[in-house]
Amino acid sequence: MTDCAGKDSWPELVGRTGEAAATIIERENPRVDAMVILDGTPVPRDFRCDRVWVWVDSRGIVLRTPIIT
Repeated sequence: MTDCAGKDSWPELVGRTGEAAATIIERENPRVDAMVILDGTPVPRDFRCDRVWVWVDSRGIVLRTPIIT
């Protein structure tokens, strides 16, 4: 759990398409921007309450639980 407002984790989205997951995440917590990103892509390591990485494989399928990072 984080100190961020609203829902902060979406384990139920693993296996869905990244774009569908991003839409659901932003609907369930309007305070965040969900960013679909290919697994292995370098990302900033700073913590922000308004960001969720949606890690996908080459087919665009969510690989791991999206969380606020």
